[in-house]
Amino acid sequence: MAIGDLHEVGAAGCEDCYYVDVGMYDTPEYGAVYLVDAERPAVVDTGMGTRYGDVLAALERVGIAPEDLAVVAPTHVHLDHAGGAGYLARECPNATVYVHEIGAPHLIDPERLVEGTKRAVGDQWEFYAEPVPVPEERVATLADGDAIDLGDRELRVHHAPGHAPHQAVFELPDASAVFTADAAGIYVPAIDAVEPTTPPPNFDLERSLADVATIESLDPDTLLYAHYGPAPADDRLAAYADLLAEWAAEVEAVRADLGDDAAVVEHFADATAARMGDVWGERKARAEGKLNARGVLRYLNVRDR
Repeated sequence: MAIGDLHEVGAAGCEDCYYVDVGMYDTPEYGAVYLVDAERPAVVDTGMGTRYGDVLAALERVGIAPEDLAVVAPTHVHLDHAGGAGYLARECPNATVYVHEIGAPHLIDPERLVEGTKRAVGDQWEFYAEPVPVPEERVATLADGDAIDLGDRELRVHHAPGHAPHQAVFELPDASAVFTADAAGIYVPAIDAVEPTTPPPNFDLERSLADVATIESLDPDTLLYAHYGPAPADDRLAAYADLLAEWAAEVEAVRADLGDDAAVVEHFADATAARMGDVWGERKARAEGKLNARGVLRYLNVRDR
C-alpha cells in the first residue's frame, strides 16, 4: 500500500465504498478520504488539500465524473479533514459541501482556521496547502440528527464535540458503518492498534468519552477511520474509551512528577517516537506526541481552574 492508492472498504454493506490514502504529512496509512458511490455520490473528509488530485483520480477510477459528485462532507473543519474542501468544490461544480453548523463559517473564510492550525502544528504546516474558501452558497450546514441525502442511501449526522465543537460522525446505517472522524482515535493498521488523538485547543475528556458512547450506541459493524482506514468494530470502542482515560491520567501523572508543561511535552514526544517511530517516522511520531500531550495539558489546566 502506498500514498495515492485506492482501496475498497470491503466490509459487508460497504461494497460501493472506497478510500484513498492522501499521504498526510508524507506519511503512508495516516490519512484517508472516503468515496461513496451512491446515486448522489459523496466524498467523506477531504485531506489537507495538498493531494486533492489523488481524490479526483480516485473518483475517476470509480467512475464518478467531477460534475457528478454531489456531496463533499468533512467530518469537521480541522484542515487535515477539510483542507481539500475548497479545492474539490472548485473542481466539482455541482457538489455541495456539508459541514456542522459550527464549522461552516471557517470553510467560507478560513483565515482564523489557518492561524489556529499554524499554532497547533508548528513546523508541520509545511505539509498543508493554503485552503481555498468555499463559496457560501455551496455550503449546507448540519446539526445533530440531520441526514445527508445520497439518493439510495443516507448519511446520518451525530454531533461529536469532544475532539472539536464542529465535529460530527456520519452513520451509514444500511452498511452498519460509521465514519468516525477523530472520535474513535487513530487506527494504525500496521500494528492493528488505536492511538489517542487529543490535540489543542478543544479536547475535552468527558465529551470525548461521551462521543465514544454515541458511536457505541449505533452498534456499528465497521468503523471507517479517517486516520486510517476501515476496521471491524469488535471491541475497539470500549478499548478506546479506556485508552483515553488512561492517557489523560498518564499525562496528569507526568505533569505532577515533572512540574513543567514543556518538559511533559518533550517527555511524550520522546515516548511516542520510541513507540511509533518505525511506523510513522520519527518526525511525525514526535509531533504526534507533542500535539496530544499539549491538548491534554490544556484540558487539565481548564479543568483545574
